[in-house]
Amino acid sequence: MKSFTITTLGCKVNRYESEAISEQLARQGWQPTDRGSKASLCIINTCTVTGKAAMQSRQAARKLIRSHSGALVVVTGCYAQIAPEVFSSMPGVHYVVGNTFKDQIARLAGSHEEHSLGVSLVEDISAPRPFQDLAMTRFGNRTRPFLKIQDGCDAFCAYCIVPHARGRSRSLRPEIVIKRTRSLKEHGYAEVVICGINIGRYGQDLTPATSLSRLMQLIDGPQGVKRLRLSSIEPTELSEELIGQLASSERICPHLHIPLQSGDDEVLKSMNRPYGSQFYRDLIHHIISVMPDVAIGVDVLVGFPGETERAFENTCRLIEQLAIAYLHVFPFSMQKQTPAAAFRDPVPPEAIKKRCQHVRAIGETKRWKFYEKVIGSTFEVLIEGKRDRATGYLKGLTKNYIPVLVEGDDELMHRVIQTRLTKIESGRVFGECLSEQ
Repeated sequence: MKSFTITTLGCKVNRYESEAISEQLARQGWQPTDRGSKASLCIINTCTVTGKAAMQSRQAARKLIRSHSGALVVVTGCYAQIAPEVFSSMPGVHYVVGNTFKDQIARLAGSHEEHSLGVSLVEDISAPRPFQDLAMTRFGNRTRPFLKIQDGCDAFCAYCIVPHARGRSRSLRPEIVIKRTRSLKEHGYAEVVICGINIGRYGQDLTPATSLSRLMQLIDGPQGVKRLRLSSIEPTELSEELIGQLASSERICPHLHIPLQSGDDEVLKSMNRPYGSQFYRDLIHHIISVMPDVAIGVDVLVGFPGETERAFENTCRLIEQLAIAYLHVFPFSMQKQTPAAAFRDPVPPEAIKKRCQHVRAIGETKRWKFYEKVIGSTFEVLIEGKRDRATGYLKGLTKNYIPVLVEGDDELMHRVIQTRLTKIESGRVFGECLSEQ
């Protein structure tokens, strides 16, 4: 039997592309393996956004090779794109496939030719190119599928390898996005997460040019899914038009993930981030003023070269002043192909570790306060397809990104229910089902 397994690391875009590859394989008669069973095809979709992600990608490849002896092994994704030699020299790897050739993986796997070891299919990704459309109609057993509308990044922040791994910004045409969202609705999905590498740049490469705001206007209608959620978006790309759209829409979820990286102006400048701390502060205050229940998530990069104690304190002070819902905290990780690799004044690893712990503690306090203020309120909760292991309760998510545990029957799975949030226990929110939508 032609069986396969895919291990995916990293972002929502990688996870979308893995699902699309799975769908291509299924159309050619491949079957996904059960957990613990051996596969005849192993695919590792790698990440290299941090040094830790790169290490985990190498470990995942070696683990699959050991666990599935004799399998055809394909390594793809961002780490494969920027450092193909790492995997082409790894015993047991047959193909290293760059991001521009992901659509060829199913064809390679189905080839009747003898598969050689260490074959590298990677090309320069920096030249302008059209959007690579890896179509996907179903998203495994997930309740909230991702829809990739954009790829690549033009920002070139000093610490970031992504433009070298993903290339320049490019967009999926609006009419195809509309078709995909309607198709997902027809397949029974109640929520779609709109994702990309830099979705705020959506449409600027198209002819005629368009924007993320205009795209959301097109898909925010009764023929689309019940709920739309935006993935991470840069602060300078949150236009007044888009903010107003989120505030007035019944379908677009009041949830934004807005990277900060640092709250110190000198560090932001050194990072090549195109805004200052005051701009970010004013933006968050404005969003909350028009969307009081909005959940705002924030990325913070700790330990960038030249980050003094005072600069770090500026970051902590800014975060503490903002009514955000949660933090994603990352220690600085040097990437060889980025400008930051040559920067002086590195922060000692122990200092980075302590600073990360401190910022994460602030994040937990923020999360707790965000949860506390909604207890007693009623929200629409989309119930997932799996129960919580610890409690046996149903798991769900509010529009403003609060995970909720609810008692109920399996028939509520994948449905939207009116839920009153009743309590916080052990850092988790519990709710009571009032009615089904």
